Amino acid sequence: MKITLKTKLFAGFVLLLALFAIVVLFYYQLAGQVLRNARQVEKSQQVSTEGVTLLRNIVDMETGFRGYVLVGNEQTLDVYYKGEREMIGRFSELRNKIIQVPTQVQLIDQTQRLFQQWTSYSHLLISEKREARHRHPNQRGLEFMAHGTLAENLTGKQIMDNIRDRMAQFERNEAQTREQLRRQLDDSIRRAEWLSAGLGLTALLLGLAWALYIVRLFSKRLSGMLILAQRMVDGDYSTQIIDTEQDEVSELTSALNVMARTVGANISQLENRNQELDQFAYVVSHDLKAPLRGIESASRWIEEDMGKEELPPHIREFLGMMRQRVHRMEKLITGILDLARVGRVAQADETVFVRTLLREVIDTLNPPTGFKIELPFFLPTLTTNAVQLQQVFTNLISNALKYHDHPETGTVQIGCDDAGDFYAFSVADDGPGIDPEYHERIFVIFQTLTERDTFESTGVGLAIVKKIVERQGGRISVKSAEGQGAKFIFTWPKKPMKTKTSATTVATGSGSTVLLPA
Repeated sequence: MKITLKTKLFAGFVLLLALFAIVVLFYYQLAGQVLRNARQVEKSQQVSTEGVTLLRNIVDMETGFRGYVLVGNEQTLDVYYKGEREMIGRFSELRNKIIQVPTQVQLIDQTQRLFQQWTSYSHLLISEKREARHRHPNQRGLEFMAHGTLAENLTGKQIMDNIRDRMAQFERNEAQTREQLRRQLDDSIRRAEWLSAGLGLTALLLGLAWALYIVRLFSKRLSGMLILAQRMVDGDYSTQIIDTEQDEVSELTSALNVMARTVGANISQLENRNQELDQFAYVVSHDLKAPLRGIESASRWIEEDMGKEELPPHIREFLGMMRQRVHRMEKLITGILDLARVGRVAQADETVFVRTLLREVIDTLNPPTGFKIELPFFLPTLTTNAVQLQQVFTNLISNALKYHDHPETGTVQIGCDDAGDFYAFSVADDGPGIDPEYHERIFVIFQTLTERDTFESTGVGLAIVKKIVERQGGRISVKSAEGQGAKFIFTWPKKPMKTKTSATTVATGSGSTVLLPA
């Protein structure tokens, strides 16, 4: 029994997920160890800070006490009494944080007993100082104090020195503990780095090995599919792939073989249909135009036989309208055939000087005197389909001329900007403009924005322009508003498309599409 491709891929993903889970588990454990060590270091730092704060408060109390004994100012005792109120709680809090370290607890207990001795000593002298000042307002220093000799014998200083020694030893012990904890923290971080790097590298190597296996499994079989696809692009639909693995890729191979045969059959059928449609289009065109020419000729014979001067005005108007409608129908038939043939007939690309091409278009359109068509300083040289590019410019410029509301002073500006792989050409006029709600409608075949009797229009020209531009891989759009002119922008590729379907030379009449509202 062969292992299917789906099973192999699933096994690979399971393996990678298992490795990922193992890595995450190790990361979690190592991170927990690092976090615990970091918290212990932080706790030790807090203990040291509280020890320093406790000693500083005792020193502040001693300073206030000495100041009072020397000068007798009660305000110097504010810091003394404030420190005394806080000291009981500070000893208790500090003892709770080091409860698991007997040596440190012992030092704190000794310090607290010494502090109590010093407070008894200081309270005694403060009371005697107050009593002496009460009896002798001009009392100074230790005068008239029964236990003044205690201060002279430096009893209080000896107690404070012992307190400082205990707290200094406490800080040294805590510093040693913290240093040990820091070493443990560094060791845990190094272990985490090495283990994470090792596990990550192992997972990467195993993942790369499995990926290499899958790639080698696919590469040879996919190369056959690529060859088939390339030959289909080149028009050869007879190539078939043989795959005997009997897995999911084999099913895909069979589907590609069927698709190649189906596409080949459809292409052949489509070519036959296109030939039939071309023949039908020419026959229909000829058969439709012949009666129209007959109608036009008959209207002229009527005028000649009856005489133009003898015909009533309304009859002459009807005959002129008849010929006008006949001409419109002929243009409409021609426009429909041109639109159908866009991209159907192959045309070779050639070097096109856009400035020269535009001057030829302008000369052909022969704008009225006073109407200006301005060209930009830069216009590129392209290797492209000259006929189709000329059709686009001819339609856009002729529409700007035809539907301008003041052609004797009108202006059309041609623009060109770089747009990456494309050039963005623009044709802007200062005519009556187009309402934004009609911006999409004007590119639809047979859609016009004025009465057909006002301007001779088939509504096909812009549809042809849009089809030509999009077959070249570009886009066309319009920016306009009523009374603000219109600006048509289309993109054209700088280089010929690598793969093109057959193209048709589209011949369109000047001004074949109505652009402006009435």
